[in-house]
Amino acid sequence: MPKIRILIIDDEVNTLTSLSRAFSLEGFDAVVADSGSAALKRLEEHRIDLVLCDVVMPKDDGLATLRNIKKQYVHIPVIMMSGQATVSTAVEAIKLGAIDFIEKPVSLEKLHLTIDNVLHLERLKSENRELRMALEEQHAMVGQGPKFQQLWRNIELAARSNTRVLIMGENGTGKELVARAIHRLSNRHDKPFIHLNCAAVPADLIESELFGHEKGAFTGAIAQRQGKFEMADKGTLMLDEIGDMPLAMQAKLLRVLQEEEFERVGSAKTIRVDVLVVAATNQNLLGLIAKESFRRDLYFRLNVFPIHVPPLRERLEDIPSLFEHYVHSICRKNNWKTKPVEAEAIRLLQLHNWPGNIRELKNLAERVLILSSSPTITAEDVKPVLPTETQFSDRMVRKGYTLKVTLEGIEKELILKQLEINRYHITNTARDLGLERSHLYKKCKGLGIDLAQLVRGPVA
Repeated sequence: MPKIRILIIDDEVNTLTSLSRAFSLEGFDAVVADSGSAALKRLEEHRIDLVLCDVVMPKDDGLATLRNIKKQYVHIPVIMMSGQATVSTAVEAIKLGAIDFIEKPVSLEKLHLTIDNVLHLERLKSENRELRMALEEQHAMVGQGPKFQQLWRNIELAARSNTRVLIMGENGTGKELVARAIHRLSNRHDKPFIHLNCAAVPADLIESELFGHEKGAFTGAIAQRQGKFEMADKGTLMLDEIGDMPLAMQAKLLRVLQEEEFERVGSAKTIRVDVLVVAATNQNLLGLIAKESFRRDLYFRLNVFPIHVPPLRERLEDIPSLFEHYVHSICRKNNWKTKPVEAEAIRLLQLHNWPGNIRELKNLAERVLILSSSPTITAEDVKPVLPTETQFSDRMVRKGYTLKVTLEGIEKELILKQLEINRYHITNTARDLGLERSHLYKKCKGLGIDLAQLVRGPVA
């Protein structure tokens, strides 16, 4: 790990000598400059982690030097020092971007403590920047094709309108990314974004998840707890998989959307909130209404501004930029050297139908990077990890394969693929395949698929 390098700017030779020697003894690497112009040259020549600058210098004014440093090197922390310190000078230095101000003659013990505090703060800032960049990269929306451009126009319109949005699309198309983009572009961007997957919460707990509860409201309620609506006040609440919300809860949600108020479970006190509700589903809500499993009035409350997220098979022109984005993101996350992607590899990816959409593409990119040892991602790297349906003709159509054997092979690979896409969630897999849950179990048993073993794997 490289040493911390400190640039000392002072016109006094004795100060430069004593401070550089003291820093060297403490394990720092010291660079010196006797003027502001010399300091800017040192900044060009070296990687500097921290600047210690005198205020009063005959050649260059210290505050002017600070101003010039901050113009070009905004992230480098600067500590000002002066033997003629005044309150106004210190205030001006802080306004110009100095992180601290110390008096001369400098106490080495105090200076060391100040530098330790500053470097610790800068590490926290750097980590925060890295986390923010990683988060932005994780939630970035990538594409340039006509379907993507139309989607982005709808996102911008929804963000400006500050109205309820219903996002519809298949599993893995990026509905949460759309919701986050709406929040990020709206005037609520500096307030909370809260996500709730309605399908992942047991029916007897979803009211508490949404509205919170009081201590003792039910067995296990050992303390007061805020619900998602309260947490999202002034911000955005995404209700994912809204089609899976129980009917009884739909009536209570409708009341909150109408009145913008609710009571915690076990409380009579009314809480008012200002929440932008964005709902999302991969189901046909009108079909659910016809089956009387979704309320028509709730549908119209939510469907103020509908947004359809196209599947990846309708956005094949976006695969090059999407795949390269995921390659870069995965490499950055794992501190791997990123790899360029050859055109033939992209062509193979564009031949696939992508039933798992961009989530499937991201997972495939990660598998390719784990398995590949070549400096670039080639077609040969992509072939072994391509989903089976892309390689169907080579794998299934062989001499001696009867129709029964071939169809059973197709069924088995399709079920295994859908299980992987749904992270081994049996109910969601059965729904996507158009089967009853019990029928899926029978089908798997007949094809020799050990569901119990698979479910114990990635997701129970």
